[in-house]
Amino acid sequence: MDDIVFAIQRLYPQVFLACHVRHVRRRSTPFALTEREASLLAHLDRVEPTTARELERPLGVGAPSMSAMLTRLERLGLVARAPRERDRRTRAVRLSERGADALRAGSVLDTERLTHVVAGLKPRERELVVRGLEHLARAARGVSAKERWS
Repeated sequence: MDDIVFAIQRLYPQVFLACHVRHVRRRSTPFALTEREASLLAHLDRVEPTTARELERPLGVGAPSMSAMLTRLERLGLVARAPRERDRRTRAVRLSERGADALRAGSVLDTERLTHVVAGLKPRERELVVRGLEHLARAARGVSAKERWS
């Protein structure tokens, strides 16, 4: 396990430093998102839905704050909410196309630089990179905000 942790500690900063350009502030994008709202968008997918409750733990926010953020983001057209098929009382949350644009505009990883880096990979390597990051992100979402920072 130590070798894997060390590899991630060594490799991730290389990607970050190659693709990072600036910290994006609320006023510097046309979407005017707070840091927390931008983080919420990063936890959403355009295809696979999630629920507000599933977002609360990894983002470290309570139900009232989550509800307010989702309402604002829905009004801005950045997220789409609809009743879930399995339980009509619960609403499924997805990232909209406009939300994906906002995520790109507010990312600390510059889209152009990251595109250039990814273009240097073979198609199979790109798939493996995305799959590996998906696995790592899923594990990270399983850790609450309190556990992460205590």
